[in-house]
Amino acid sequence: MNLLILGGSRDRRIAAARARSGADCMTIDAATLPFVRPTAARLAGSGPRTLAVDDVECAFPNAQAGATRLVLTQSTYLVQKLLDLLNDDSQLILTADRAALEQRAAEAFQARGPWGAFELVDLDADATPAAGDSIYRAERSSVSSMPPVVASLIQAYESPSTTQRVALCMEAVALAPGDAAAQLALAGAYREAGDMAGARAALDRAAALAPDWEAVWYEDGKFWLGYDDMERARAAFQRAGELMPSFSAAFSNLGATLGELDRPEEALAAFRQALAHDPRGFAILNNIGVVSRELGRFDESEAALRRVVDLAPDFVFGHYNLGHTRLLAGKVREALAAYEEGWRRDPEKNRRQGCRLAMARFANGDVDGAARDLWRCANAAPAAEREDLLLEAYEIVHALIAQHPALAAHRAFVERIGQAIAGREPLA
Repeated sequence: MNLLILGGSRDRRIAAARARSGADCMTIDAATLPFVRPTAARLAGSGPRTLAVDDVECAFPNAQAGATRLVLTQSTYLVQKLLDLLNDDSQLILTADRAALEQRAAEAFQARGPWGAFELVDLDADATPAAGDSIYRAERSSVSSMPPVVASLIQAYESPSTTQRVALCMEAVALAPGDAAAQLALAGAYREAGDMAGARAALDRAAALAPDWEAVWYEDGKFWLGYDDMERARAAFQRAGELMPSFSAAFSNLGATLGELDRPEEALAAFRQALAHDPRGFAILNNIGVVSRELGRFDESEAALRRVVDLAPDFVFGHYNLGHTRLLAGKVREALAAYEEGWRRDPEKNRRQGCRLAMARFANGDVDGAARDLWRCANAAPAAEREDLLLEAYEIVHALIAQHPALAAHRAFVERIGQAIAGREPLA
């Protein structure tokens, strides 16, 4: 059984982990985990064993901005990789400071991806001392005791300064030019700094050193996304997924690139592979719902999007997408309810979704409400966006009238939209 131990003092957490580890236990320094590539050979052992990682939050430095965060520092990748390398009779025991883990890997508390394989042990809920609490004293590892290249990379990714991160990664590469992790870390730092030529060169060196490492191909895919080169991004994410079939993020990105390449069936297959290893991934489910809708599979789309709003009720686009699916499926009352819930929760009051809410009101015969919402949102938009919003509304109105002929009685509403598109409607 895999365990995540929280609460209590650090000494008590580690003592509780050791009490549950058994005799055959191997420990890994969490701070080194991102930068020392885990391999089956490194974790090999005969028979059942426990792998323990203390202070696991140290493995997930989050000083980078979210969009450029190096995959080696992301919990869903690192923890999944460890689980993949253990045999069926082994267990993984992690200890963590609760507040630090929430800050660096909030997904752990959402049971996202590999975190769903862990049982939570909360020492704050149990006042009974674990065996060894009174005598066990753990010491945090010292950077000075690590190989210099690893120490430099740890300092680089804990630093709040992008400039310092680049400098420390360059130092690490100078120390060990044949270290693929150092090259990959340098690529991530360069990309964060906007040096795309430097990032490309470092990625190419990492790929030459470790062509079978999925993390390299994942970062390669992210690089090509920055250039909107969807075909190269697709190839890179596909290779990452081939090398690590449990790598949910690789398949999620693969699905997104296939969608951009207008290959919806393949995109849907990729998203489903991503979901298999992250069943609570609401963004993945949202993509499944959208692609299924594009393929005309409204029941599948609605089922996925209902799950989205259950898992993440504050994700407003889950409600909006659910409303759009229901509207296209002719479920106009349910569509209106979903749109209204999304609008209620939406702090930004998205103009396009507000116009679609108006269409849902029109579908339900509330023409006054439809006019209020449509013109309020459309007239607040810049000219080009306003025209686009009205063109979409005009198209939806005619589709609704085709589905529900009784709506044709509201001719004035439809004509006003047409006049506005033609430039004959005042902004009022």
